[in-house]
Amino acid sequence: MGIIITLLIGAVAGWLAGVLVKGFGFGLLINILIGIIGGFIGGNVLNWLGVSFGATILGQILTAVVGACLLLWIISLFKKK
Repeated sequence: MGIIITLLIGAVAGWLAGVLVKGFGFGLLINILIGIIGGFIGGNVLNWLGVSFGATILGQILTAVVGACLLLWIISLFKKK
């Protein structure tokens, strides 16, 4: 059950980050991957800053969205325009 929740959180977070960071339209699998990686990034960055959105599903999604937006922003720095 935990894997399914992780995949759903990753999908939602990846999709939201793609909407917030313009120019990124990925498919479901890439959204899940971006969301999961974003969860790790967001968890670490927010922990360093002393910020917590809580351990609820909504808090986990917000944390993953923050990390996924950071990830997409970093990718955009290296992407040719």
